[in-house]
Amino acid sequence: MGAGRVCRGGPSSSPAGAAAGRPFPPVAASSSSASPSSAPSETASTSVTKTVNGSHHFKIDGYSLSKGIGVGKYIASESFSVGGFDWAIYFYPDGKSGEDGAAYVSLFIALASEGTDVRALFELTLVDQSGKGQDKVHTHFGRSLESGPYTLKYRGSMWGYKRFFKRSALETSDYLKDDCLLVNCTVGVVQSHTEGPKIYTIPVPPSNMAQHIGQLLTSGKRTDITFEVDGEMFPAHKVVLSARSPVFRAQLFGPMKDKNMKCIKIEDMEAPVFKALLHFMYWDELPDIEELTGVNTTWVSTLMAQHLLAAADRYALERLKLLCELKLCEDVAINTVANTLALAEQHHCYQLKTVCLKFVALPENLKAVMQTDGFDYLQQSCPSLLTELLEYVAKVGEHAVTPCLYSTEVLDGGDANGRRVKPRI
Repeated sequence: MGAGRVCRGGPSSSPAGAAAGRPFPPVAASSSSASPSSAPSETASTSVTKTVNGSHHFKIDGYSLSKGIGVGKYIASESFSVGGFDWAIYFYPDGKSGEDGAAYVSLFIALASEGTDVRALFELTLVDQSGKGQDKVHTHFGRSLESGPYTLKYRGSMWGYKRFFKRSALETSDYLKDDCLLVNCTVGVVQSHTEGPKIYTIPVPPSNMAQHIGQLLTSGKRTDITFEVDGEMFPAHKVVLSARSPVFRAQLFGPMKDKNMKCIKIEDMEAPVFKALLHFMYWDELPDIEELTGVNTTWVSTLMAQHLLAAADRYALERLKLLCELKLCEDVAINTVANTLALAEQHHCYQLKTVCLKFVALPENLKAVMQTDGFDYLQQSCPSLLTELLEYVAKVGEHAVTPCLYSTEVLDGGDANGRRVKPRI
């Protein structure tokens, strides 16, 4: 008898033999033929179109003096920003078009910055000053627009009305009061974006790095340098000062540094100003002026901003310099503007300089400013500014109506004639 050969895992001619002799499970059939097809993936997104709205209130004071400036000539508001674009209101006292013979006043809203095909909704309102609420309103808002939002093609494009109001009717209406008109304008810039599904929400708190660094100054721990300012001592940390100011970096870690230096005496600066400077370098924000000086007046706040701007320029703290420049632009006034103008010229603050020149050039301000001690200082320290000031005065004289943009009040700290009294902080 011969023994038979067994072939494991090889092909078999009989199903029974295959089942008995195969050590592996049977191979599954192809999924395309043996299992149901998997469901297709589904995604979704949403296109959102909406308006970013903003309003501007324009006061036209001295309406009767604006008449006769000529057809097509306008009085413009200051520009204002909505939806990433600048806008301005244009009022034509004698009308925009010569065909009406100055019988109507015209009112328009214009794109005042670069832009192409800017789509927007507009509303122009002439305010009823009698209190009856009978405003004259032309609006795109709250109603269906057959052609959609208005499209402005380029800078200078306008929307409005050449025949906004008949002039003879306007001058006998409740819209004109004390020779003044009030115009409100609302702009809604159309913006679109696409939103996908949001599958998570992770709240992230705002950065508190400034609080941690500020606590180093508050605690006074591990200080390694002291500054003497006007008889007061201010401990600080070299590494923080050098990180914030290239001037301190050169002084404390540059090639000319003194390794054994433990105290630096600061000249030509008052102690509260240096304290405010340190506060900003640690906290990255302006200090509370009342808490710092014990006085809460606009004049002291302006005086501090003037000194702090000079200190910021001295130590190359650009952000602090801009914050001070902004503060001084907001608080320009009769008895401080001349000193602020000189400061702007000396420290290259061109926007602040422009604001001050425009303020001084106004006829109702010029004489009062010239009587201040600050103007005497301006003449001595920056005589070239007088030429520029004359140019601004001439420009104001060319325009009969100029919107008043600034406060003409005399801040506390001046005498009855507006002369500035300069105390120490």
